Amino acid sequence: MTALSRTVRIGSSHGLHARPAKIFAQAAKETGIPVTIAKDAGKAVNAASILGVIALGLEQGDYATLSAEGDGAEAALDRLAELLVTDHDEGTI
Repeated sequence: MTALSRTVRIGSSHGLHARPAKIFAQAAKETGIPVTIAKDAGKAVNAASILGVIALGLEQGDYATLSAEGDGAEAALDRLAELLVTDHDEGTI
């Protein structure tokens, strides 16, 4: 089975800090398949690990590449990519 990937730009105006990282990592965990995320061409980390996601230091406008393999990988990547391009900081102080 071939791994699928998606590259998206981070949409949250304050980047992937604690709250959006938690939302993303939880969604990655709920896919039930292994998903990784990497900043630009950097080292990939487990997308279900909130600490790993935060450690990437993704800021608004940065590119992130998601990769997944297994049943439902395409749908999982679509959903996770949508979370990354959404501004989860809109309306917060």
